[in-house]
Amino acid sequence: MALSNSQYKSIIRNYEHTRDVNRSLSSARREEVNTAIPGFRELAESVSTLAVSSARRMLDGDDQALEQLHRRLREISCRQRELLTEYGFPVDYLEPVYTCPSCQDTGYVTADSGLREKCRCFRQQEIRLLYAQSNIQDMIRQENFSTLSYQYYQGSDLNRFEAAVELGRNFIRDFDTEYHNLFFYGTVGTGKSFLSGCIAGELLQTGHSVIYFSASGLFDILAHYSFDARDGLADFHEDLYSCDLLIIDDLGTEITNSFVTSQLFSCLNERHLRSRSTLISTNLGLEKLRDRYSDRIFSRVTSGFTLCKLTGPDIRILKKRMANTSPAIQENNTTS
Repeated sequence: MALSNSQYKSIIRNYEHTRDVNRSLSSARREEVNTAIPGFRELAESVSTLAVSSARRMLDGDDQALEQLHRRLREISCRQRELLTEYGFPVDYLEPVYTCPSCQDTGYVTADSGLREKCRCFRQQEIRLLYAQSNIQDMIRQENFSTLSYQYYQGSDLNRFEAAVELGRNFIRDFDTEYHNLFFYGTVGTGKSFLSGCIAGELLQTGHSVIYFSASGLFDILAHYSFDARDGLADFHEDLYSCDLLIIDDLGTEITNSFVTSQLFSCLNERHLRSRSTLISTNLGLEKLRDRYSDRIFSRVTSGFTLCKLTGPDIRILKKRMANTSPAIQENNTTS
């Protein structure tokens, strides 16, 4: 599926806005430094004066002018770094500010072939527009490592959850150097989707492309393209197979049939061939997974994914109970 002209322009406007914001931040930082460090402004302004003077000398035939200019610029740069450190600023405080250092907020990078191609941050914006991924943005604002809590788990349930959190953190840490897949399974409401959101949020912040689908939503879209809109199927498959991370949430909630089974295997197999990571969460146990899907899918999951089982009470229900009892507790505390 290709972007419409208006969608493309919307992304480009976002980059223009980002560059404006970052330029303003850079200007504010420079003014802050000039105000805080005596003589820093004059030191910076001396660079342009020095460049003009050296240009004149070169025009007059001075062969040493360029070498002397470079040496003097290095001295000024060194002195600026010393002053920044002396007055408590980071050494790189005046470096250009980029939200995405890879493309410097242009949306495009130069590939090894020398051709310009879309940056990963551009691809993520495409994904958000094309596949209604705004729901993941809402999810990760509430479900992220900063809001993670262990208070709802005890005993072996707590041990399992702690292990799952550590697994997720390692998955993120090694994402760019090692190919891994994760399979979260277990009872309802034990944090599988929450951890998926935590991982998605961390990877999105580092510029990776993440596509998030509920299982039912994914197969509904695949059915739509397969039967009603074949022209867009190839583009959708390419996005599905090539994004950095594909999250399939609540596998097993879809209506499972031969179409779903074949599409799921094709997706998992193609992403494996491309070494693209996949994260699946499900309430199905391994035995039910084997019974519900083909042997090929069961084999692909059990051999190609790190399996992580979560157990415990349904946290959603537990939170509601705690919220409902809180006013009564507060009232008792007030009257006692």
